[in-house]
Amino acid sequence: LAGNENGDVIHQLEHRISRLEGVLRLNKMITESGGKIFATNGKSADFEATVEKCKEAGGSIATPRNPGDNDAILYFVKYFNTYAYLGIKQSLIPGTFQVLNGAPLSYTNWYPNEPSGKGDE
Repeated sequence: LAGNENGDVIHQLEHRISRLEGVLRLNKMITESGGKIFATNGKSADFEATVEKCKEAGGSIATPRNPGDNDAILYFVKYFNTYAYLGIKQSLIPGTFQVLNGAPLSYTNWYPNEPSGKGDE
């Protein structure tokens, strides 16, 4: 495309993305933190199905890496009045956790004496 046509196409795409994001925000389906978009379809699913849906959407299951990420996830928990799966698993050492890819956690915000696997972690 010629320089001006390329700019027009980019402007049109930016406008469409902005409109789509606006609709999703109105429907409480996305929120942002630190340049990342957190999204949900608002449906209940098991952990494996959640991980797969995230991959199909081109993303990954949410793993809070800072207070802003934690707040973005909490936004959905509060809005849908439910729990959220996180991209965290127990490591080989009982009571310690890691990211699904095996990396150590760099951020946690557990309640006292948590995680227990019994609810409000």
